[in-house]
Amino acid sequence: MNRLVILALIGLVAQLVDGSLGMAYGVTSTSLLLLFGIAPAVASASVHMAEVVTTAASGVSHIRFGNVDKQVVYKLILPGSIGAFLGACFLSSIPGDIIKPYVSIFLLILGVFVIYRFLFNSNRKTSNKKWSNRQFVPLGFIAGFFDATGGGGWGPIATPILLTDSKMEPRKVIGSVDTSEFAIAVSSTLGFLLTLGWSNIDLQWVLALMIGGIIAAPIAAWLVKIIPTNLLGTLVGGIIIFTNIRTLLAAFGISQIVSLYTYIILGALWLITVVSVIWKIKKDGYNNKQKLD
Repeated sequence: MNRLVILALIGLVAQLVDGSLGMAYGVTSTSLLLLFGIAPAVASASVHMAEVVTTAASGVSHIRFGNVDKQVVYKLILPGSIGAFLGACFLSSIPGDIIKPYVSIFLLILGVFVIYRFLFNSNRKTSNKKWSNRQFVPLGFIAGFFDATGGGGWGPIATPILLTDSKMEPRKVIGSVDTSEFAIAVSSTLGFLLTLGWSNIDLQWVLALMIGGIIAAPIAAWLVKIIPTNLLGTLVGGIIIFTNIRTLLAAFGISQIVSLYTYIILGALWLITVVSVIWKIKKDGYNNKQKLD
């Protein structure tokens, strides 16, 4: 029962993150599941099964609010689904103890990228480029493959790339990526079920993640109105880095003293980053107020 409550909380936190940022449900929840000792393939499979429900709800909401470019969704679905299916089969064929450090490295890189994205690149304007059909194929395939193997990556990979290299409005980028993620979650789940089988997946874990996500969905919609996006992204990136650094240090047998110093240094850097973001938010708010006056 305690584990189910924890899993529900993980689903809640992950959905708060995803609902507020438009990305990082998978990378957040998978990082936390790995932290509790769940095998990478089982963790990713559980997350993607839960995402079948959460992404469906998210997609319907985005469509209703007009945040979706259907042509982009259609272009992403096929290569993304193929990449996700192959990624699930690849992850399931490798022993968990071998792949776990590599998955954590990938998630760690995503964590750093999330911080960079929202600390230095949050206000970057879109360019005048318009993506061709051929460009969507590698983007969808790579994002889908790494989403399945790392338990997350569809949003962190696809969303920033489309934001910086297309003429789409930011809200339509986020809405289209979130809506297309339903197909990615379904393909990943099918791949895991074919390779792992039902017996290796605890449906109670999946239901707990779903329940937490359903509870968090309206809260996330409220949070996104009151907490600046770049602050949320910086906080989430730090959490992802810390959880995966712990996994890597344990995997490589690093001593407790070295691990402690590592946590202290990373914690100090994270604190400096968060403080700088808050200072920047206040500065921008002051400048905007001066302009109004």
